[in-house]
Amino acid sequence: MTQKYPSALLENAVNEYSKLPGIGRKTALRLALHSLKRTVEDVQNFGRAVVELREQVHYCRVCHNICDEEVCEICSDPRRDESLVCVVENIREVMAIENTGQYRGLYHILGGIISPMDGIGPGDLQIADLVERAKSGKVKEIILALSTTMEGDTTNFYIYRKLQDIDVKLSILARGVAIGDEIEYADEITLGRSILNRTKFSDTLKL
Repeated sequence: MTQKYPSALLENAVNEYSKLPGIGRKTALRLALHSLKRTVEDVQNFGRAVVELREQVHYCRVCHNICDEEVCEICSDPRRDESLVCVVENIREVMAIENTGQYRGLYHILGGIISPMDGIGPGDLQIADLVERAKSGKVKEIILALSTTMEGDTTNFYIYRKLQDIDVKLSILARGVAIGDEIEYADEITLGRSILNRTKFSDTLKL
């Protein structure tokens, strides 16, 4: 049965909220009604923050991280080890790894992982840029820190094939992160140990 709304404006707000990931129409309705309880200034600030995020956010030209300038704070920090690059799926993994306090290298954000079921191929990701970074001679080791899922492993292997003729060490997180887990949900201690105890990627192919 189609839900009837007392206001077209309320229905429109529900329609927009329900477009967000993980938000069904019931939750969207609760969010819309909650907005009505807030002050006009609060709602304007909320709307302005979302619009500014979409219009003004930058993507780091080095690692593709989200930032406010052309180069993110991590890539521009002279204290970071530029010879070490950790490859992750998205910004959430960067935040998770940074919270461990165990990593002082740089990052490379792919923007996803290879997933034919979702129509995502290698060309949709920032893999070509990673290869160019590896060829620059500045990078000595690349850590693959993708989720331990079938899609993550497929992406790892694809990257391995693209980098196998380049003089760079390729390692992978120790399997302290359980098979099937997403990196962003691993606890900080486990994730930190997985980084410190990383193993050579080619060794995993022998298992």
